[in-house]
Amino acid sequence: MVTPVGNTPRELIRAVREGRSVLRLHPGFPEPFMASLLERNGYDGPDFFEKMAVEAARKAITEAGIDVSSPRTGLLLSSIKGRIEAIDYEDVSLAASARKIADELGFVSRPVVVSNACISGLAALIQGMRMLRSGNYDYVVVVGAEVQSRFIVTGFQSLKALSLNPCKPFDASRDGLNLGEAAAAMVLSSKMPAGQDVFELVSGCIRNDANHISGPSRTGEGSYKALRYVLKDVRPGELAFVNVHGTATAYNDEMEAIALDRVGLAEVPVNALKGIFGHTMGAAGILETLVSMEALREGVVLPTKGFETLGVSRRIQVSNKEKTTQGKAFIKLLSGFGGVNGALLVRKGGVR
Repeated sequence: MVTPVGNTPRELIRAVREGRSVLRLHPGFPEPFMASLLERNGYDGPDFFEKMAVEAARKAITEAGIDVSSPRTGLLLSSIKGRIEAIDYEDVSLAASARKIADELGFVSRPVVVSNACISGLAALIQGMRMLRSGNYDYVVVVGAEVQSRFIVTGFQSLKALSLNPCKPFDASRDGLNLGEAAAAMVLSSKMPAGQDVFELVSGCIRNDANHISGPSRTGEGSYKALRYVLKDVRPGELAFVNVHGTATAYNDEMEAIALDRVGLAEVPVNALKGIFGHTMGAAGILETLVSMEALREGVVLPTKGFETLGVSRRIQVSNKEKTTQGKAFIKLLSGFGGVNGALLVRKGGVR
């Protein structure tokens, strides 16, 4: 991982448990905006996006000890905008970035790009699962990355979606989202032996309810259907929590609450991590899944920073304090522009 609050799962979970964030106001275009941004350390070149993606992926590859020069090792890049800020003078396509990242890391297989609004990271994990189950790959490295730019910030500002204060997911006083930067990587394998520190991506689902170009369904239709799909694989009593999108916008949080209630998860603990990391967009699905894995490993349900008073119409169990859990699985939920919704069931303890 490469984030403003730490670069390992343990560092990140410590930041969440302590409520430690670097969300702060930054000069805007022309308005200021609240965000969690990476330190540039004097460097803010056009290839900063690829550099952070390479750094996160290299850490994951080294830790897993895999051979990326094998044609049976794949690379998936998740991002929404990539290097959009350099569009006036060079190829900023995500395909070009993926090729640069693959070359830098030594991959011989052709990289794959997944760019599907805010569910991109989760969609990339699901695509990685499918690649492994096809039998064509032994390992898939999934990396998600996002850097903020004038294009992104002004786009959200035009939608009146940004808050000038630290965001408050599901809270009655929430007034918008915060942006974030990060890169996060995960190695998926069809060969990993079962063990205490192994996690299984059990099942994943993407549903598009085509509700609106930027507004979520008022009935939570897409999220409801994605959740219903993965719930068929949940064992009795194993679900520890649902880690939701939790952007702290009025309509997104309400939609997720409705979907959770409709599918019968109103009594299951719910948490959101945007109050620590901001909305990291193409990295969010991978980053938040990794942090949730670490929480499950430590037997805790993480708190939702910024949440105090329930501000949605359904009585869901938003966690505002750390809790212990005996659960062995969690669901990651995301939604995005264009009506896209995704859910992923993750289980601790190895392959069945």
